[in-house]
Amino acid sequence: MAAIHLPRTIRIGGGTLAELPQALAQSGLSRPAIVTDAWIAQCGVLDQVLAILAEAGMPARAFCEVIPDPTVASVEAATAFVRDGDHDCVIGLGGGSPIDTAKAVAVLVRSPRPMRELKSPHQEDEPGLPIVAIPTTAGTGSEATRFTIITDQTTDEKMLCAGLAYLPSIAIVDFELTLSMPARLTADTGIDSLVHAIEAYVSKRANPFADSMALSAMRLIWPNLPRACADPGDRAAREALMLGALQGGIAFSNSSVALVHGMSRPIGAHFHVSHGLSNAMLMPVVTRWSAPGALHRYAECARTMAIAHDSESDQTAVGRLVEALHAINAELKVPSPAAYGIDKARWDELLPLMAEQALASGSPGNNPRVPQADEIVELYGQAWS
Repeated sequence: MAAIHLPRTIRIGGGTLAELPQALAQSGLSRPAIVTDAWIAQCGVLDQVLAILAEAGMPARAFCEVIPDPTVASVEAATAFVRDGDHDCVIGLGGGSPIDTAKAVAVLVRSPRPMRELKSPHQEDEPGLPIVAIPTTAGTGSEATRFTIITDQTTDEKMLCAGLAYLPSIAIVDFELTLSMPARLTADTGIDSLVHAIEAYVSKRANPFADSMALSAMRLIWPNLPRACADPGDRAAREALMLGALQGGIAFSNSSVALVHGMSRPIGAHFHVSHGLSNAMLMPVVTRWSAPGALHRYAECARTMAIAHDSESDQTAVGRLVEALHAINAELKVPSPAAYGIDKARWDELLPLMAEQALASGSPGNNPRVPQADEIVELYGQAWS
């Protein structure tokens, strides 16, 4: 059995941003607060959204101080801003950080409490303010998930918070908002969505519905990610990546992520590596280690991505998959932790803590091959260079 949870309304396609007022009105909403970051405020996207809303008679206030890897302190500031206005919904506008912040704000405005109390394994299902997600990157899939990630700045821990309260009511998925993404951001977010799809498919919590989304996401992302990085204006590739990111988000929200994500979060928290980039650093190493636990499933990923032929054995297909993951990292110039400039002494010092935090997140327990803490430390070591 599987319980499937999706946003109430998803509007997909180039130009769908213009339908935001209609989507709000359809849900009985008219007084949005926008949560975004300084880049979205400066590049013109926020002004575009505000103009669309104003023309429809829906004036909005905007909080523009979201930070990468949002912290408890930054969420509290955004919550205070939204609470000071007469708002009936929260719009997360931007990449994963603004959308994750908006999700936390939507809960805390209605039910004030310390953010740490919401950390997994706690499940927050009591509805907060309705959440509207407008992604401007093709990666996190957060517009369709029931999770948010908030960093406790006092401990450098990325806290996974889960529950139906974080599932957006409305998602506006407009690939035209991604056309100005630089190559590095395109690569990092694209790898993130690919990892979502693969981990959802090999997860111990996989199910037929999530499988269909995951496989479709792989077909869309794998051939189009290099195209979009090489030519940012390739509209067909951008559209495919945006749809693939959405489907990858739906897949893991209704299945789960696994060891890559569990290990990735501590790297981001302690060394401030972007989430997609830390996923890419880990994916080939973790795939090779995990494959014996779900050999056929990993082989099906390789076949779906046209990396291996149907006639090849599962073992051969998985070998090709690991090689291809190393190759795309090289093509997209994904650095190792060593090449990224992380201090080796600090890395080694933090390995036991990072392994502990990875296990505490719960994600490694969904992996087809479940690791012990010492095995996670060893995998971090293999990913170093």
